[in-house]
Amino acid sequence: MTNEELLLLFNDLESDRVERKKSWNSSKEKIREAICAFANDLPNYELSGVVFIGVHDNGDCARLTITDELLLTISQCKDDGTIVPFPTMVVQKHVLSGCEVVAIIVEPSYSPPIRIRGRAWIRVGPRRAIASPDDERILNEKRRSKDLSFDLKPVLSASIDDLDIGLFQRIYLPSAIAFDILEENRRPLEHQLVSLRLLDSVETQIPTVVGILTVGHTPRDYIYGAYIQFLRIDGNELTDPIIDQKELDDPLPDTMRLIDDLLEINIMTSSTFVGSRLEAKRPDYPIEALQQLIRNAILHRSYEANNTPVRITWFNDRVEISNPGGLFGQVNKSNLGQGATDYRNPHIAEALKNLGFVQRFGFGIPIAEKSLDVNGNPPIEFQIAPNSVLAVVRKG
Repeated sequence: MTNEELLLLFNDLESDRVERKKSWNSSKEKIREAICAFANDLPNYELSGVVFIGVHDNGDCARLTITDELLLTISQCKDDGTIVPFPTMVVQKHVLSGCEVVAIIVEPSYSPPIRIRGRAWIRVGPRRAIASPDDERILNEKRRSKDLSFDLKPVLSASIDDLDIGLFQRIYLPSAIAFDILEENRRPLEHQLVSLRLLDSVETQIPTVVGILTVGHTPRDYIYGAYIQFLRIDGNELTDPIIDQKELDDPLPDTMRLIDDLLEINIMTSSTFVGSRLEAKRPDYPIEALQQLIRNAILHRSYEANNTPVRITWFNDRVEISNPGGLFGQVNKSNLGQGATDYRNPHIAEALKNLGFVQRFGFGIPIAEKSLDVNGNPPIEFQIAPNSVLAVVRKG
């Protein structure tokens, strides 16, 4: 968006493509709702919406002090896990009509509905509102007309009967949609599945890739690499004896819990005594670090390009976690683990966030590194190839 276009919107007090807020701290939630509404683009303008921070509703300048720290804080709301799927937006500092403001420029999403804490927000003229069932139907139809990421494509050989409806209603639906919205709308099952991107459309009732992975009865029947291979080896080489091996190919909620159980079983804790009475316990690996790295691999792997599983190989001196998918988008060797984010599978990311297995996007590796450091383990070793990423965690 050019400076001239921004200035026109800034001075147009009637435009429904603009929201004005005097500060970030006083309006954080309303600003997030506005970002969500502009991304959903219910009127189908196919034009950017802008949130100006530092100006009152009547156009008077709020004389806000804008620092680099403020710009960074605002930009982080894109991937802090509150708004899913991720909106496309930029945060910039501008001086417009003599007023210093922050401009959040939000692009219409290819994957509506976008939600904040389980609610889809839209623009209704000059105000925001929570999307009604009919509004969500329109947003779903818009999504199907766009170029889809692989995790949102229909699995043509599957049908709605291949989804575990009990798992969906018991676990996924209440984790993804706010309780009051569920109580108010009481939408038919097919509409709920479509709204959450687990079904392609009400008419065809074909599950999407993310639908099969999240609540499919047997995901591996349709997405052949969709499993975790676990090997426990008695030694430091692949040729040493295998103590245990498992293949986890359940839907995501069950697979993630099974992984946590495996980690609990295999992590060994040693005790040392400090003085005569104080016992200090330390695991050979901090569970949080391994959880973050495995979840990262499941989220960022390629489900389209190959049928290789995520591999967890547990040696006596290290754990290796292999992700069959190279670095994606803006993430590269130099910024890996430094907060850079890009998503090959944005809707799988949304599912993991809804299920509570991801708290904040872009922080998995830093959290793992911190946990390892506190526990006394060496830093993670990454071996990066064009089509895979191997994370090696050595014993503390």
